[in-house]
Amino acid sequence: MWRLRAAARIGALELDVDIASDLRPVALVGPNGSGKTTLLRMIAGAQRPDRGRLRLGERTVFDSDAGVDLPIERRRVAYVPQGYGLFPHLRVVDNVAFGLAAADRPPPARERRRLALAMLARLGAADIAARYPRHLSGGEQQRVALARALVIDPSILLLDEPMAAMDTAHRRKVRRFLADWLAAQGRPAIVVTHDVRDVVALDATVVALDAGRVVQRGSVAELRAAPASDFLAEFVGADLEVARG
Repeated sequence: MWRLRAAARIGALELDVDIASDLRPVALVGPNGSGKTTLLRMIAGAQRPDRGRLRLGERTVFDSDAGVDLPIERRRVAYVPQGYGLFPHLRVVDNVAFGLAAADRPPPARERRRLALAMLARLGAADIAARYPRHLSGGEQQRVALARALVIDPSILLLDEPMAAMDTAHRRKVRRFLADWLAAQGRPAIVVTHDVRDVVALDATVVALDAGRVVQRGSVAELRAAPASDFLAEFVGADLEVARG
């Protein structure tokens, strides 16, 4: 179980949210500039809320009233940003193994490499293990970034449009793998997406943001029956006038 209550002003955006969930993935949707990426960065610890509280399971990682603000490395959060965040000077396998090296009790180098290669293989990327990021396509970089996030077995997984650059075949395979991995590991996830097929494949609860506020939450079927905005109607494939009718 995790819960986030956070408020912050970032430029013209005033973010004020209260979101809670169990192990079911959350799909964070909304128009550009609604605060989706900012919210992920706050959970990861890369951006500090002005006020609020964030609990991950039994741990409070941020509490403005209590003066708690755990650094990124102590949150056990895996964050895959839109820009992938790969280290250009490291080969793919070393990028994936990096998170394991930064753990409190890192496995030996040989074991880190074995685990990294195994995760790459599960994502269909073993053949690019020796390459550098500059030699990869956008979709290949996304699979490497996802492998690096999953291999550390995080307490929560934060994915910002993690399959947007993949071709149709790889996106379908990665969706299926990610859904199976989350179910098997029992780990929560928040996934920013603009593709309703990602939501369906992950059996995720939709949380819709607009201008920094939660405007609707529920299943795809619930949103399709009564979408709160034109954006959501288009996202879930509903006719807004018919749904309101």
